[in-house]
Amino acid sequence: MRLVQHGDAFTILLEDTELMSTEANASEEALAVMTCDMLSGRPGVQMLIGGYGMGFTLRAALSALPADAGVCVAEIVPEILAWARGPMHELTDGCLDDPRVMVVEDDVAMLIGAAREGYDAILLDVDNGPEGLTRWQNDGLYSPEGLAGSLRALRPGGILAVWSAWFDPAFTTRLEEAGFTVTARTVGSRPSGTSYPHTLWFARKPAA
Repeated sequence: MRLVQHGDAFTILLEDTELMSTEANASEEALAVMTCDMLSGRPGVQMLIGGYGMGFTLRAALSALPADAGVCVAEIVPEILAWARGPMHELTDGCLDDPRVMVVEDDVAMLIGAAREGYDAILLDVDNGPEGLTRWQNDGLYSPEGLAGSLRALRPGGILAVWSAWFDPAFTTRLEEAGFTVTARTVGSRPSGTSYPHTLWFARKPAA
């Protein structure tokens, strides 16, 4: 995994595959904004974000969440956080030092597995979708067992939000079979111009 800079733009590559770019972030921001809209009115929202990436999801969540919220960010790749605090510090804009934020340098699966009704929302953007690309271990998050763990980790009425570079109807079925009420949305990768369609799943745990 490496960071490439062209002027003010950054790209993170896995060998020759583009994983993320500062020029295509609209869907990552939408993941947070739409989730926060669904949680509107809840006091003291506790959110878990799996994967810091370039921080677009985190910054969008912080802009939408009130002062009494808490956001835990799990990032397993140390280089990602080093780049955020180093060459991309202007883009990061201090979000990692926000008093509402706790950063855990570990696998988000560990935090999900340890929680019981601990989160109002779990946002997963740890790979290119429900089929792992960067780490085969990520597949476990999207398996029936992984989804059952997310259901246990969420509070009643909580949201599991998943980012993907493509739509996968089989994943919708797995979410429903796990006990979630599911909505899938298509969001462009860029706010304007040439844009690739990304998929966001919003899976709500029953309220009771």
